[in-house]
Amino acid sequence: MTDLTSVLPGFPTHQYVRLLPKLEKNLVTTTDLLTLDCAEVAKRAQLPLLDVKRLCNAVLEALQQNLGVTENEAGNEAQGSSMLKKSGKDIVNYWNTLSTLHDDLDRALGGGIPTGYITEVTGESGAGKTQFLLTLLLSAQLPAPHGLSSSVLYISTESALPTTRLSQLLRTHPVLTSANPKPTLDKVISIVTPDLESQDHILRFQVPVAIERHGVRLIILDSVAANYRAEFERPGGGTGANMAQRSSELVKLGQLLRTIAREHNIAVVVANQVADRFSNNSGTGSGSGGGSSPVLNRTTQSSPLARRSAGTLPSSSIPAPHIPSTNALPPPPSTLFAGTPDPMSLDHQQRWFTGWGDDPHPTPASLQNLKTPSLGLIWTTQIAFRIALIKKPVYGPGLAADEENERGELVLRKWRRWMKVVFAPHVAPSGPGVQGAVEFEIKGMGIAAVRKKGDVDEEDGILP
Repeated sequence: MTDLTSVLPGFPTHQYVRLLPKLEKNLVTTTDLLTLDCAEVAKRAQLPLLDVKRLCNAVLEALQQNLGVTENEAGNEAQGSSMLKKSGKDIVNYWNTLSTLHDDLDRALGGGIPTGYITEVTGESGAGKTQFLLTLLLSAQLPAPHGLSSSVLYISTESALPTTRLSQLLRTHPVLTSANPKPTLDKVISIVTPDLESQDHILRFQVPVAIERHGVRLIILDSVAANYRAEFERPGGGTGANMAQRSSELVKLGQLLRTIAREHNIAVVVANQVADRFSNNSGTGSGSGGGSSPVLNRTTQSSPLARRSAGTLPSSSIPAPHIPSTNALPPPPSTLFAGTPDPMSLDHQQRWFTGWGDDPHPTPASLQNLKTPSLGLIWTTQIAFRIALIKKPVYGPGLAADEENERGELVLRKWRRWMKVVFAPHVAPSGPGVQGAVEFEIKGMGIAAVRKKGDVDEEDGILP
């Protein structure tokens, strides 16, 4: 059992001093204790069966506690089952949502941001994530149906809370100015977590105290990827053990946030960053290869030795072989399905849970603007609701005084933004591309949906 102390450093090995030497002599590892039958381990190490069973159960229990996966105690078993068994009336009464303070956006979100779940708001820089979260900080203080009449907790991992922007929203937003009682900055609790250690301490110890003491019903973590990038994406840190540790930390964070959201019936909203995703055009079925094989289309190259040998021999001494044309050769089997990607590959599946790349007929511009939410598939399995904020540039003719416009070049005129539901437990996804997404704009009074207009081309984003 040479690996027991490394797998479980706090395991009480002194209670099993008589068993461990024989297990180590017969090369029995911790994995064997968890996967093999106790009778087989006892026979292999020549130990009493009951002692081996007791050791296996102790190792399993210690490993579950270390990972945070523990079974309900006898006193909490009834409580755990009651949380899973609820009538339709109980679910309706238990259901609460936070409003974005705009009817079109709330309608697309199925009423708003639900309590009891982890909601992720992802998008690139400048897409409107911070504006979206600041609106929720103020709407949560409103009474139903807009909010929860509660205090809010803002956990920042990058910069301090933008109180200047919050004050502007309080002065200019029509719903907030006419509310009674009006939201205030006094009910916004702000904490800064510069690293993972302080973040874990705050979530485990300070957040439960704040919930009980201040009646917090909304927790915002902005952003969830910043500390993990600083900790695990250092130069030279992309090893397998490093990535496995990051995955374990993400699972613990997801379990902790789900427990907080479920037990206290609060809304947990996290902001996430995105990274560029490079897509192969042939994988989407819209490539220009026409099903031809790259092996058949490439030119034949010969080595310098072969060219020198061919130059010393007379041309009449070697008969020219008959080489069939590439049109006469049948295409290899692998190229017959070049336009159909592997349906089980991550590159194919992630189009439906990232928010980008699910358009069945993508344009060249959209293929160059593919994004992927940070922290990968492991973090995606920890959340219940993903909202993607997508922005696209709109180009048009420049001003008359523009020097660049003399050559007829298009210049960036503005940005268009969409809010897209990628997946959710209570509302259907928005659909492929931005066809079913809600376009919004950022104003001084906050975020607001944009009415449909016909003066902008949806595909190319070019103003007349």
